Amino acid sequence: MGTCKIINARPKLIDDVLINPGIGFMTFQRFNGDKLNEGKGWTEGSPIVYQDFDGNLENENHPATTIAYFRVYWKYMEPEKGNYRWDLIDHAIATARQRKQTLLLRIAPYGANDKEDVPAWYREALGTPPPRFDDGPGWMVDPEDPTYAEHFGRFIRALGSRYDGHPDLESIDLSIVGSWGEGIGSNLLSQTAREALVSAYTDSFKETPLIMLLTDDKTNGFGLSQANVGWRVDCLGDVCGKAWDHVDDWSHMHDYYPQQLIRSGMQDAWQKAPVSLEVCWVIQHWKDKGWDVDYIIDQSLKWHISSFNAKSSPVPKEWEPHIDRWLKRMGYRLALRKFSFPEAVKPGGKLAFASWWENLGVAPCYKKFPLALRLKNDQYHKVFFTDANINQWLPGDSIYDNAIWIPADMPLGHYQFEIAILTPHTGQPAIQLANTGRQEDGWYALGNVEVQLELESPDVSEYWKLPF
Repeated sequence: MGTCKIINARPKLIDDVLINPGIGFMTFQRFNGDKLNEGKGWTEGSPIVYQDFDGNLENENHPATTIAYFRVYWKYMEPEKGNYRWDLIDHAIATARQRKQTLLLRIAPYGANDKEDVPAWYREALGTPPPRFDDGPGWMVDPEDPTYAEHFGRFIRALGSRYDGHPDLESIDLSIVGSWGEGIGSNLLSQTAREALVSAYTDSFKETPLIMLLTDDKTNGFGLSQANVGWRVDCLGDVCGKAWDHVDDWSHMHDYYPQQLIRSGMQDAWQKAPVSLEVCWVIQHWKDKGWDVDYIIDQSLKWHISSFNAKSSPVPKEWEPHIDRWLKRMGYRLALRKFSFPEAVKPGGKLAFASWWENLGVAPCYKKFPLALRLKNDQYHKVFFTDANINQWLPGDSIYDNAIWIPADMPLGHYQFEIAILTPHTGQPAIQLANTGRQEDGWYALGNVEVQLELESPDVSEYWKLPF
């Protein structure tokens, strides 16, 4: 009885832009295949106006995406007390699924004017004019009124009860106060109000990732103390002092984001939850102002960006190479560098393997996608799920060594040995690797294995010994 040889598969790297789940650009109040906003405008807060779909998923002057962002005000979701318009979310989720996307969702409590107020029934119950404060757009309601956390928090808890863990829900944008739900004035909250509002989310979403606005130390700190929460900001690209009427020589990119990221304690949050950034104005505005797009891109990569909301606005043609460079590093980019396995295995035996992976992106994958192996020939195939946790594959190198047991009744013969990272609820390949070897069905070929009798398989501990 002899020991079989070891096969060392070393797939070549590719430099393509990869369209993978949960990363890259997103559509905003729109879906893949829809027409973009014209000029420099965009819409938000109202229910989606659905466009006719002709089956073409391409986005003119905009990257293909795997995320659709839906931002809607509370007033539309609960027009009557306790009457929730789940159909608005269900329709958006179903449309996103049809367009090969998942849904990122923010329910903003209110906007910045009377037409974007809280639900009419709640406004009537308050019976008081909305309070204001001097730090930017004002509150539409007093967040210290206990009925605010009671009613808005009840809605968020109902949202979590219905949708937490939904396979087509990408993440929830945690929104508690301020115009458009952007958190302005959260620093003024009492700790009682702050905890009541944030806990409505962290208590209710245990599986679907949460992201929260980068606001103030106490609010972000409390969110982090309760759950793995990521962060987002709404004005990526603002590098110009004197762009704001109320301040002089100040910009988000230079005077707020770097400092607040550290002060809030969120600088390492990316290791457990996503960073999702939004364009300031639209990308064309960046170009019109002569801003350095490479500087903006590099800062976002430094902050471990996974996804970007360009507000469904066009990308200037001249900037497409810059955007492609961005997309090749945004989020995760998994490459299989080496996979070692025996050339033969016996029925009922153990096929040990060793693998070296490299994440060439700036963030891990935050959802649970199982790594699977497959033995396949013209007559038979068998899929083996591993316990690899790709959520732990941070930028840089990772190794994963393990073994699979071959069924005792596995038919003898030659098999192609394949690998894929799958969608949990469908079992279909989900993630494109930065490697050659991808087949039409999404699996990657590693080499051949023979299932045969009278064989002694090698130990995985021997795989990495030199020379190889």
